[in-house]
Amino acid sequence: MKWLYRIYQLCIALPLGLLATVLAAVVTIVGCALGGARVWGYYPGRLWARCIVRLLLLPIHVEGRELLQKGQSYIFVANHQGAFDIFLIYGYLNRNFKWMMKQSLRRLPFVGAACAAARHIFIDRSSKESIIRSHEAARNRLTDGMSLVVFPEGSRTRNGHLQPFKRGAFLLADELRLPIVPLTIEGSYQVMPRQRDGRWATWHPLRLTIHQPIPVGDEKGNDNARRLLQQSRNIIVEHLGDNTETTA
Repeated sequence: MKWLYRIYQLCIALPLGLLATVLAAVVTIVGCALGGARVWGYYPGRLWARCIVRLLLLPIHVEGRELLQKGQSYIFVANHQGAFDIFLIYGYLNRNFKWMMKQSLRRLPFVGAACAAARHIFIDRSSKESIIRSHEAARNRLTDGMSLVVFPEGSRTRNGHLQPFKRGAFLLADELRLPIVPLTIEGSYQVMPRQRDGRWATWHPLRLTIHQPIPVGDEKGNDNARRLLQQSRNIIVEHLGDNTETTA
C-alpha cells in the first residue's frame, strides 16, 4: 500500500500540486496588484491549501470554529509540527488572516512573491528595528476582523515535541488588546516532519482544534504577555498530552 501511495504521489499528486501552486501564486499576485488584497490575498491560498490536502487524500477533522466571533480580529498561536501545518490552517481555519513568517520564505519561487503581494508579514530578526517594523505592519493590518497566525515556537519541531514559546505574538496581543486563540495541530508531524522535507508524504489524518479565545484582560505589559503565553501553551500541552519539550 505504501508503494501504491508513493506512485500516486509521483504521477498524480506532485504534478497537479505544482500546477495548483503556480496558479494560486499567479492569481494572488495579479489579483492583489489590481486591488482587493483582502480577497485575493486569502481565498486563492485557501483553495490551494485545500487542493494540496485533498490531492494527498489526507482526512481532515476540525473542531472549535463555533467559538470564534464573527468580525472579531484574533491572534492565533499554533504548535508547529511540520510542513502540513500551513495547509491545515490556511485551508480549514475559515478565517481571513495574515501569516507572520520568516523573512527567508520570501525566496521561495512563486510562493514568496505571492505572500509579499498578499501582504503577509515577514519577520526579520536581524535587528530590534526590523522586529519593530514587523509589529508595526501587523498593527496596521489587523483591522475589520482581519486576524494574524503565528507559530510561537519559531520553527518546526525536530522530534515531534512542543518547543518553548517566544513572546512576540503575546506582546503584540497585549499591545493591540486582541484575544489570543490557541490552535492545536495533530498529525502533521506524521505526514511530513522537518527532517523529511521534500520527500514522500506519509498518509495520516490531520486534526485542527480551535480552543476558546483567551481575553487580553485589563492588565498591560510584560507580565500580561507572559500570562497569555503560559496560558496558551498550557492549553496546547494539555491537549497534546506528554508530547512536549522543556517548559517556556
